[in-house]
Amino acid sequence: MEKFSRLFGYIEERKRLIDDWLDSFIPPEETPPSTIHKAIRYALFPGGKRIRPILCIAAAEIAGGRAQDVLPAACAIEMIHTYSLIHDDLPCMDDDDFRRGRPTVHKVFGEAIAVLAGDGLLSLAFEALSSVSAYPDPSIARIMTVIQEIAVASGTRGMVGGQVADIEAEGKQTHSLEEVEFIHLNKTAKMIEVSLKAGAILAGAGHREVERLSEYGRKLGLAFQIVDDILGEIGDEKKLGKPVKRDRELNKATYPSVVGIEGSRDRARKLVEEAKEALSIFEEEKCWVLKELADFVLMRER
Repeated sequence: MEKFSRLFGYIEERKRLIDDWLDSFIPPEETPPSTIHKAIRYALFPGGKRIRPILCIAAAEIAGGRAQDVLPAACAIEMIHTYSLIHDDLPCMDDDDFRRGRPTVHKVFGEAIAVLAGDGLLSLAFEALSSVSAYPDPSIARIMTVIQEIAVASGTRGMVGGQVADIEAEGKQTHSLEEVEFIHLNKTAKMIEVSLKAGAILAGAGHREVERLSEYGRKLGLAFQIVDDILGEIGDEKKLGKPVKRDRELNKATYPSVVGIEGSRDRARKLVEEAKEALSIFEEEKCWVLKELADFVLMRER
């Protein structure tokens, strides 16, 4: 992984910015009612890869902006992602006991508090998004556009819709490639796509730049999910922090279940190449983070 040392340095720097912003924004544990704030902080810290907010920041920087310009939106996207994981793990959904190597929120705080922690994070996300004073150089028009884009990507025409399709496909004997791609496009890729779109819009990127960064995000999001599906079949449980083969047990619609492991790897490699090609309009030194991140997605082990 030495070839990614520059990328890892970039990620660590941006993660610190993201974690500091989240820590200052999320109410302290002792804020009444303390149980909900403990549960929210348990889910958010220590965080995962922070890929979505980092992509938001990287897109803004490519468009000439700064990390500070987009932190409210970047962190709001991470809050939405975390709420989706809390709900995903619930007994009524995937019924998972571990996340990131720790007991899931409902295992620690109970199902009712877990549901409310997810609800609370979604509300806090839109509070952050709409906090005009939190943006160093606020543009109301850009902020409103980003709020709408994130609302659509996280709602019934995006993440929630993908989750519904995932639930309805569960237990079926066979799945089609079209069915799997619809689920993953909506459940995973649209939130990754909107992370880049939000960063670009807030930084004042032009229409062509926003479109290319969005395309990169869509392709990367699908590749990311394919690799996730592969790791769910043959990954290392210790590195993943959760059990493998759960998707097979639940007969979920995944790429390996339709095209096999090698077919999934081929599809992921093709999507990564297409994602990088979408960045061809940008100077190499401006988009190196996104290109290296796309390559790393194929090699990740967790």
